[in-house]
Amino acid sequence: MTEPINTVCETCDHFNAAGLKKLGVDVSGCDYVVALSGNPNTGKSTVFNALTGLNQHTGNWPGKTVVRAEGAFSYDSARYKLVDLPGTYSLLSTSQDEEVARNFILFGKPDVTVIVVDASRLERNLNLVLQVLEITNRAVLCMNLMDEAHRHGISIDERTLSRDLGIPVVLTSARSNEGISELIQTIADVATKRIVCKPHKIKSGSSRIKKAVEELSKEIESVHPHLPNSRWIAIRLLEGDKRVIEALENNELAVAVI
Repeated sequence: MTEPINTVCETCDHFNAAGLKKLGVDVSGCDYVVALSGNPNTGKSTVFNALTGLNQHTGNWPGKTVVRAEGAFSYDSARYKLVDLPGTYSLLSTSQDEEVARNFILFGKPDVTVIVVDASRLERNLNLVLQVLEITNRAVLCMNLMDEAHRHGISIDERTLSRDLGIPVVLTSARSNEGISELIQTIADVATKRIVCKPHKIKSGSSRIKKAVEELSKEIESVHPHLPNSRWIAIRLLEGDKRVIEALENNELAVAVI
């Protein structure tokens, strides 16, 4: 596989957004950490490039980002470290890519998680979106490839979608720089808590399962009262998730508080 070419293009007008300074691989002294997640082939690497000025290799095959890539940008006197996670369809940790992505969101303590989706295939992408929202309360939905959506006659009501999901939604076409300024401002607003997200949570199945989740969630909260995802942790424990069980036994959850 061709390795990513890490070249900086700070003077490239095609990808300049107001107030944005692309810092390339210089992730030193960052004030906030931003995770970039999404399905394969959603233009996630293009968003990463637009924000950092790097030239992360893009491809048309699943799982192309085997390890996470890192870059940085500054905006409004703050520095942001951007972590491009492997493209995945799920966070159930059934593959190496899924485990890397999930563990960073869970244990890496990102200040914001940007979920990049293909606007022309929203329904297919929502599975991952809802899974991310079970883990973190600080998220932004980046509806990318809007140019493709428009080409197929698809329009997005971002206000209704934002209301239903409980997180901000930004429409972008990253390869032509459309919506990037709005995305940067929204990331900054969530990171600084000017926007407080109240994400939608998936309802558990039967009343028996709901009761078990509620009881276990309360036990977890009694030990880790500031954990934002105790309900998700409870669900994963009940499903026998080995990585989450290990995290509980090793007290990793104590340092996973966002």
